Amino acid sequence: MFAFTSLGGKVDRSENNGIGPYVFRLNGQNYHRIGSLLPIEGEKPTFAQLYNYDTDNEIGHRIDIVIKKYKKNDVDPDIAVGLLEMLDNCNELVKAFRMARDRFTEFEMRNVKIRLIGTRNPNGRQYNLPTSSKVVAVIVGDFNVKSSNHDIIIENKSSRLQRISELHPSFMSLQYPLLFPYGEDGFMKNISYISNGEGKVRKGGAITMREYYAFRLQQRANEGQTLILVGRSFQH
Repeated sequence: MFAFTSLGGKVDRSENNGIGPYVFRLNGQNYHRIGSLLPIEGEKPTFAQLYNYDTDNEIGHRIDIVIKKYKKNDVDPDIAVGLLEMLDNCNELVKAFRMARDRFTEFEMRNVKIRLIGTRNPNGRQYNLPTSSKVVAVIVGDFNVKSSNHDIIIENKSSRLQRISELHPSFMSLQYPLLFPYGEDGFMKNISYISNGEGKVRKGGAITMREYYAFRLQQRANEGQTLILVGRSFQH
């Protein structure tokens, strides 16, 4: 309901007949796609477009998607409103899309693009809260700013979907905003090993993607078990 990107890949649903445990089986590669800021004429808004288009009726649009796609009629609007208010207040990615919406509505601008910056400080700490200046740049008018290969450029209106690189720091936050409520960075290249508490630092370059996710999935006494308790999304 709140995701910015779609879940891509050929999902095999044949195992789920309502009898046994839910199975998430994917044939081929898992990937995510994102569209433009606004839907093209005649199409209904989906994913990131819901943060910009007809926000006066935003909750209704979000619930309609769940009802039609997943055939669920028991969505509580009050919970949806509360979660959206939380994201509006805390999530830097949501704030970036809201800024673009404000450009559309307040200044009647139509040539607006969002650039989600793909280069971060590799020595940034995991629990440092993100800021809009490090996450996004809202561009009005012609876009001629030099960007890195992993930046995500989201145009005003387009029927083209673009695939999000798994190396982009916001890759996971775009797909699972409720698991990353502040828009926190996920895996990126060149994350250095840190001290093990004994003054020793492991040598041998940056951590791998496998090592990063293995670290995030561990249970710790001083952390909640959010990732482990998210049900079917954990299988994704």
